[in-house]
Amino acid sequence: MKVISVNIGERKKIQWRKRIVETGIFKYPVPEPIFLDVEDVQNDNVVDRKYHGGILQAVYAYSENHYAYWKSLYPDLDWNYGMFGENLTVANLDETKIHVGNIYQLGEAKIEVTKPRQPCYKLGVRFNNPKIIKQFWNSTKSGTYFKILSPGFVSKNDEFVLLQESPNNPTIAAIYKSKRIIKGM
Repeated sequence: MKVISVNIGERKKIQWRKRIVETGIFKYPVPEPIFLDVEDVQNDNVVDRKYHGGILQAVYAYSENHYAYWKSLYPDLDWNYGMFGENLTVANLDETKIHVGNIYQLGEAKIEVTKPRQPCYKLGVRFNNPKIIKQFWNSTKSGTYFKILSPGFVSKNDEFVLLQESPNNPTIAAIYKSKRIIKGM
């Protein structure tokens, strides 16, 4: 796995379904390294701290490999990395092979896999279509959150170096599927 893009978002207010919504999901690639801190990415705006950021969700990574699938469903969008609200767009991130508890060195940071992303309505805001939420739930293309064990800078082209594998723990995809069943989707 390799970082293809590092992405940061600003706090943004938009109109969504006849009300004003404040969000940080509109993330865009930046040329400089980003700093993964204990509870979030420095200079990245996290609006709803109840559901985003924090120790178990300090940084969100999404697979570049999934982009083609979504582009085929939403060809008219203005596509860029960061579309899913991810801070790290990663080549070959495969949720069916990544286990909770796996630990990686990534740039200067040491990170641990914690859980899949559960989409909220703001993904629909980003795609300007609420259908994306159910489509997202009905896939295993969830991306993954990481806990930051040692803060540090991460840059485009940094490689994930596996330090500790947790093969007895469930994969991100397995957890995501089980939550989908529990939620009835």
